[in-house]
Amino acid sequence: MKNLFKTPNPLKLILLMAIIMFATVQSNGQQSKPANSGYVPVNGIKVYYEVYGEGRPIVLLHGAFMTIEGNWGQLIPELSKTRKVIAIEMQGHGHTPFSDRKLDLATLASDVDGVMNYLKVDSADVVGYSMGGSVAYQLIIQSPKRVKKLVIISSTYKSSGWLPQIANAFKNMKPEMFANSPMKAAYDAVAPDKTKWAKFMEQMLAFVGQSFDMGDSNIAKITSPVLIISGDNDGLDKIELMKTYQLLGGGVSADLAPMPKSHLAVVPSQSHVSLMMQTKTILGYLDGFLK
Repeated sequence: MKNLFKTPNPLKLILLMAIIMFATVQSNGQQSKPANSGYVPVNGIKVYYEVYGEGRPIVLLHGAFMTIEGNWGQLIPELSKTRKVIAIEMQGHGHTPFSDRKLDLATLASDVDGVMNYLKVDSADVVGYSMGGSVAYQLIIQSPKRVKKLVIISSTYKSSGWLPQIANAFKNMKPEMFANSPMKAAYDAVAPDKTKWAKFMEQMLAFVGQSFDMGDSNIAKITSPVLIISGDNDGLDKIELMKTYQLLGGGVSADLAPMPKSHLAVVPSQSHVSLMMQTKTILGYLDGFLK
């Protein structure tokens, strides 16, 4: 793996940071065990879920190439003290088996809807990071009554929400860049069939390289309160991010008009990867917004 990072290629640096985050969370992750876990047959595949704690439900949707533990390991023990935490692993990720089923955001959102049906959860607060944030946007567009409050962490509802260099980096990723990485080790540890790694990587890299746009008009129709958390240097285009917040009713002068029900938090000195490692900061925002 060392050979991958001899040159100052921005794409390689992004991957290196992701590997560091994954290794850090794996070493400092959750100690508690789920109260309930299993598989839900939905849309032709089996989707894995874990449930922790009791209280009002909150659904967690992970980022690309990640697992429940890898993405949420430090947050679940805190959230589950007062909430029923439902964490889902999407198609091909973690315990959820690889499938040749075409990957798209609408289908992944439908999977989440199916898991909520199976667990008899009519509605919940939903938190999504990166790819999981895009799935969360799609979920609230498709099934608005499912989502009480929505939290989007370093994510967007359209490809142009990323800076051009990030979109280009997605398109130039290669499966071999993940060889011998902590992500590969985590996959081997829990995947039902670890021989599917290569196919999973090919499928995911094709998926993240695709352009998408859920539509400004659909975002403007969202009635649930939305909290957007972004690192100031996380790869999101901040002009587009502010436009998103305005579509959600934000960006006003709250001294002259009511405070918007949706909130925007830009965390200083944070990248896309390092932002997810700021456990106390994220918990603070979630605690204030989700009360």
